[in-house]
Amino acid sequence: MQLSIWPIIAVVLEFLVKLGFVIAVLLRKKPRYASTIAWIAVILAIPLLGICAYLLVGEVRLGRRRRFRYQEICQSINQSTAGLLPPNKNSQCEVASDFQHIAVLAEAVGDNQPRAGNKLELIGDTDLFIQSLVEDIDQAQHHCHLLYYIFLTDHSAQRVAKSLMQAVQRGVTCRLMVDGVGSRTFLKSSLRREMEDAGVKIVEALHAHFIRMLFARVDLRNHRKLAVIDGKVGYLGSHNIADAEFAVKSRYAPWVDAGVRIVGPAVRDLQHLFITDWFMDTDESLVELLAIASPPQETGVCAQIMGTGPNSFNEAMRQLIQAAFYLAKEELITTTPYFVPDEATASALFTAAYRGVNANLVVPARNDSPLVAAASRSHYESMLETGLKIYEFQEGLLHAKTVTIDRDLALITTANLDRRSFELNFEVSMVVYDSDFASQLRFMQTNYMSRSRPVKLEEWSRRSLPRRLWQNAAGTLAPIL
Repeated sequence: MQLSIWPIIAVVLEFLVKLGFVIAVLLRKKPRYASTIAWIAVILAIPLLGICAYLLVGEVRLGRRRRFRYQEICQSINQSTAGLLPPNKNSQCEVASDFQHIAVLAEAVGDNQPRAGNKLELIGDTDLFIQSLVEDIDQAQHHCHLLYYIFLTDHSAQRVAKSLMQAVQRGVTCRLMVDGVGSRTFLKSSLRREMEDAGVKIVEALHAHFIRMLFARVDLRNHRKLAVIDGKVGYLGSHNIADAEFAVKSRYAPWVDAGVRIVGPAVRDLQHLFITDWFMDTDESLVELLAIASPPQETGVCAQIMGTGPNSFNEAMRQLIQAAFYLAKEELITTTPYFVPDEATASALFTAAYRGVNANLVVPARNDSPLVAAASRSHYESMLETGLKIYEFQEGLLHAKTVTIDRDLALITTANLDRRSFELNFEVSMVVYDSDFASQLRFMQTNYMSRSRPVKLEEWSRRSLPRRLWQNAAGTLAPIL
């Protein structure tokens, strides 16, 4: 009986294809060995699906054309703004020596120095955030710029939309940029058409379509959440334009966020980020608006804006977080909805607890991503053994992304403590070098902790075998989540 050679050829071809992709993974420009091992395991275990997944989301591919365009836009903006504003000594601030290298790192990324004279209002309630934003839009005289990952069509979105449309009627130019995936429902809605008919300029950031998947990762998203009114008032934080009930995922509601209203020189740095993103997707230069500067406030504090993303030095957010953890001497509190850290970030957190720092992590008890929640909990036992305190927030989905260090340094950001935020998403953060503001943010964090259930090591170590198996299995995928 003559044996067919085709099965042998198929086996050899499968082996060669696997080998080729394994080599491709090993030859990545910026290899992270945990993710490298995870991708190799996926490719070898489930070849077809694993290879497809790697082609789609294995590399941080923004697209060559977009990357070059970003560099050109940055150069154009820098050249156009050179000498646009004279140096203002009142907006320069001295950063304490302990935090100077954090300031240097943040400046190296976005070319934004720490700015003095910023009046900051911490906002932890969604209704108050929407009310404050609407009131500022209602007072606008020249322009309103909004950039949000999620813009829904619910009551809060309707209020903001109405305010923008009324502003246009007064002669105010209103521009709204939303992410193509996060706001896809809004982009197809009658609300969008109504706003555009009224004169609001609406742009979709990072449009997701099949052809783009061939050249760039479709899951690279603009996760920034910011607003600039007349170049004088700014907003930044974890709030989206949506009700706290968050209709698309209401079973996890309410969503609990933290943001800040800014009046002062740092607003111009937020404006710079918006203008860059707007230029990228519209080819409309708004550089002349950078001539507007919010003057330093007498009672203002020192703050620094940092934008990160895959088209710039996107390691910066990871390194800044790690540096902050290592700087902690007495206390560290961080809140995040999605906690899937890389080994170095986890190590920085562990080390803080080992050093005797009162280290605290606050996460939601119920997460809208079961896989991420399981991967997060795979770290619990080892973290608790170091002395780290973990709190699971019980009253909704804690969406605030904050860090305080020794009541002296505060960080409010749109970035989660996960690889996606550190490497893939466009994010915006603000570092505040002021003990009073850090204490205010810490008070908000301790309020979250009082509404949380502390996770105890003895209790956690007795969790069931199926739960342990599921969490540890999810944890092995953490490097590629």
